Amino acid sequence: MAPKAKVNPKPSPAPPPPAAQSAPIEDLFSALHRHTQNFEYERAAKVADQVLAIAPGDEDALRCKVVALIKSDAIDKALSAIQGSRHLPIDLRFYEAYCLYRQNKLHEALEAIDGQERNSMILQLESQIFYRLGKMDACMESYEKIQRFKIDSLDIKTNIIAALVAAGRSPEVQGTMDALKVKASSNFELAYNYACSLIETKKYADAGQQLLSARRIGQEMLMEEDYADDEIETELAPIAVQLAYVHQGQTQEAIEVYMAIINRNLSDASSLAVATNNLIALRGTKDVSDSLRRLDRLIEKGAGAKQFQIANGLDVKLSTRQKESLYSNRLLLLLQANRMDQARELISALPEMFPDSVTPVLLQAALLVREKKVAKAEEILLLYADRFPDKSKPVFLARAQIAAAAGHFQISVDSLSKITDIQNMPATVATLVSLQERMGDSGGANAVLNSAIEWWKNAMTEENKLDLIMQEAASYKLNHGREEEAFQLYEKLVKSRGNIEALLGLVMTAAHTNLEKAELYEKQLRPLSGLKQMNAENLEKTPGAKHVEGTHTMRVEVSEDVKKAKTKKRKRKPRYPKGFDPANPGPPPDPERWLPKRERSSYRPKRKDKRSQVRGSQGSVVREKHETATTATSVSSDIGPSTKSNQGISSSSKSGSQKATTHEQPKASSKSKKKSRK
Repeated sequence: MAPKAKVNPKPSPAPPPPAAQSAPIEDLFSALHRHTQNFEYERAAKVADQVLAIAPGDEDALRCKVVALIKSDAIDKALSAIQGSRHLPIDLRFYEAYCLYRQNKLHEALEAIDGQERNSMILQLESQIFYRLGKMDACMESYEKIQRFKIDSLDIKTNIIAALVAAGRSPEVQGTMDALKVKASSNFELAYNYACSLIETKKYADAGQQLLSARRIGQEMLMEEDYADDEIETELAPIAVQLAYVHQGQTQEAIEVYMAIINRNLSDASSLAVATNNLIALRGTKDVSDSLRRLDRLIEKGAGAKQFQIANGLDVKLSTRQKESLYSNRLLLLLQANRMDQARELISALPEMFPDSVTPVLLQAALLVREKKVAKAEEILLLYADRFPDKSKPVFLARAQIAAAAGHFQISVDSLSKITDIQNMPATVATLVSLQERMGDSGGANAVLNSAIEWWKNAMTEENKLDLIMQEAASYKLNHGREEEAFQLYEKLVKSRGNIEALLGLVMTAAHTNLEKAELYEKQLRPLSGLKQMNAENLEKTPGAKHVEGTHTMRVEVSEDVKKAKTKKRKRKPRYPKGFDPANPGPPPDPERWLPKRERSSYRPKRKDKRSQVRGSQGSVVREKHETATTATSVSSDIGPSTKSNQGISSSSKSGSQKATTHEQPKASSKSKKKSRK
């Protein structure tokens, strides 16, 4: 979304020039109009300078100059021209904000448009600034205001869909497209963004088909616009990356696609960065050194206050979530490679780079766990959760995981109990019960189950888990001596649902508490096929079974055919080594032949030969050592440089960092395409 140049000059507020100069100004404005129509923006900027030399302060000439400089990507010159004309009564704040946006000075750009009338151009610029800042809720508010102007622009509709996907509102995409009266086949950017929404909702098969459709539409559109083959490949590179992302379930196939994209070395640096990141995520802890080398090409030391920055100008092109993924993966790889000093340096910079994200504190906890400072990790996570309650869920989950792995079961229970929205979910209930059992508190485990049953009784949800919780609770109570409570739960399940598992549990429980009810419910069980032909008394007398009245043995009649089949065995001749005579086998082998020589009883260490010691003056020994060292140096210099073996690198998946947080493995990032007009 770039400003549009004015081609019809208005009267300047400056004093009118002499009559002799009116003709040249008209010619210059005609030339200015011609250059803008022919997209010759550099020439247009030079002609605007000529006009300003004759009529300083001419508003139309100044605006044309600024827009021409922006169109020719001379953003610094455009910003200098704006700042140099602040003494004039001309409002150029929109152009200044746009230049700051292009320079990625996003907060300064927001300040520049603050207080201006919210027309469609200001709102479009504001929405794009919010999108790049990662403030998706504010971005969507701006787009909702834009829609009040009834602007029928396919570019704006494409950006609205991209913002919805980035805001995590992918389920709303289809409804929004219907409301905007636009189809995914309108252009390849819109088809791509719609595919991204399908990926977010985990409809990978549909997303793959939509991406193929987006690639076909893009090829047709770009070929009609006379794009070269390499330019088409660059434009469609994000689609290729997303296709590989869709096939990440087929790991080897996705790795091959990512490697092919990286090896082609496309000019689209953002797609290369995403492909590299996703390749590293697929590899995990394999080939850590190569993954670090690839990431080091993307992340470099910053200048000034910024300790780190993304290389190749990718700070502007990548979203906040994608940059966070790159830094997080690099830190996890540094922990795997045991480069603790570099990991500490990076983790100290992350909170300032991503102040609104919870990832830095989770990574800091992972670093502390790797350093075996578990108590410190638990402490910083608790402080962060108390400070930011709205972001506490992943923090408490990480704290519970760290504490459980360290044997701090009570801290783990306390952390899980503070996450109210998942506290009664089956997985959380099972975890809490297991932790209470580890502490030997069966009463606490029983209280957790009772609380979950009461919560699900009053829950108004589509998928009610009451039966599952009651089934597991009854089984737990039966195994821990609470037969009466187990009997009541099983009886409620049988009366309400009547499933066979609950009926079996009820019969087993009633056998301990009430035999009459056990026999009554036992009659509801369906007889097994073939059970009537079996004699229970004879079954009890079979070998291995114990009878209450005594032990009786019963001989089982075996037919003659079965006896012959058992006794008839095929005899095989033994196979001997070549040249071995079984009649004269010779001496038996040494029973210690499998032991190392030093552990054998016959081992005797060799005595040192003192005759080889050098006799004579000290200088002769020094001279011999010097000659030996010289020879060794010359040999190594002939061989050439050797590759480093990375002996200090550990790629064990059971290291401390692997259990620190829920972000153990590197994360794969997904990329939405947001069309912005320059």
